[in-house]
Amino acid sequence: MAHRTTITLDDESYAFLNNIAGDDRSAYINELLKQERKNHLRQALLRANQEEAEDSDYQQELKEWEKTLSDGLSND
Repeated sequence: MAHRTTITLDDESYAFLNNIAGDDRSAYINELLKQERKNHLRQALLRANQEEAEDSDYQQELKEWEKTLSDGLSND
């Protein structure tokens, strides 16, 4: 499904968009937004991983669970 929207660009940005995207400005802007969404998710994951790494209670819990990983399993 596609949606139409109206945006306002300054002269410099509009000229750049026309120069780079040519006749398919929508496809170019869609691709930029997809890339930005990926970057946003990547940054959110990095922040979450950093918070986990700095959480000493969580790290201790992981260590305790790590001991149980091979319970009852043979090494062959």
